[in-house]
Amino acid sequence: MARTTIDIPVPDLSGRRAVLTGGSDGIGLVLARRLVAAGADLVLPVRDRGKGEAAAAEIRARVPGASITLHSLDLSSLGSVAAFAGALLTEGRPIDVLINNAGVMTPPERRTTGDGHELQLGTNHLGHFALVAHLMPLLRAGRARITSQVSVAANSNAINWDDLQWQRSYHPMRAYSSSKIAQGLFGLELDRRSRAHNWGVTSNISHPGVAPTNLLAAQPGIGRGAEGREIRVIRRLSAMGIAGTPETAALPALLAATSPDAAGGLFYGPSRWMHISGAPAEQKPYTRLCSVEDAQRIWQLSEQLTNASFPDSGAAAGTEGPVVDVVRGSGLTA
Repeated sequence: MARTTIDIPVPDLSGRRAVLTGGSDGIGLVLARRLVAAGADLVLPVRDRGKGEAAAAEIRARVPGASITLHSLDLSSLGSVAAFAGALLTEGRPIDVLINNAGVMTPPERRTTGDGHELQLGTNHLGHFALVAHLMPLLRAGRARITSQVSVAANSNAINWDDLQWQRSYHPMRAYSSSKIAQGLFGLELDRRSRAHNWGVTSNISHPGVAPTNLLAAQPGIGRGAEGREIRVIRRLSAMGIAGTPETAALPALLAATSPDAAGGLFYGPSRWMHISGAPAEQKPYTRLCSVEDAQRIWQLSEQLTNASFPDSGAAAGTEGPVVDVVRGSGLTA
């Protein structure tokens, strides 16, 4: 299948501050380059400082004069999240765009964060949940657009409410799907609560489709000593023009985060066959992301598991019992 050139315009972001997680590699690196090319002042929080500096140097080589500020951030550590947010709060500059892009995928064996959470849940969802909560004063000051990156994996499996931390029956892909469903529910609920409480931010979600990135490559740090069959297949499909590339896979989040035509409470992804590649467009949210009750449930549970809260966010009527039950079943104290 022949590949056609796909791109979207990005509005002038001069003078605007953008924060992007996971911006030192793959889709995130493409997003970082596009944001600074549009004039944004980019805050690039990274876990690996050397990798972040290499990414910043690569971007500056392509975009002379790029404004990039590196910060340390490990999303699997709630202490690191609080410290990073504290540094930005001390600076006091409003945030105009936040893209929650970073993530980990399918450690072969169950791993936990330093806070005791299953690694995928802790990094992909809880870390970003806490980050948004801590940064809310700056996000509200900038009337920010917040885009949370989910995955096609959010269209399968389910949140494992009875064993949220996967202590009894860890399954790499099901745990990944669960973390991404949680993140998608959060992104949509954030927009509903912002409108209800006049927070002034808009929140939407996006997914990149399928593209060859390092998420499935060899990563000894999460126990994957060699790349799996999946990444080889995806590379082949990408070369054939069926799957996307990092450049095209970045476009849904870029559209959702920057386009004046994008809006809060919506879902954006590739528009071609099975939504695995193609031009970015609004899509119908996956069935697993449509339950307001589930969104309220994961929101309250996340507040308890991260000890992070949002303004005017009390318990939703009728959800107190299930939330307590899940916390008790999570292996953690509320």
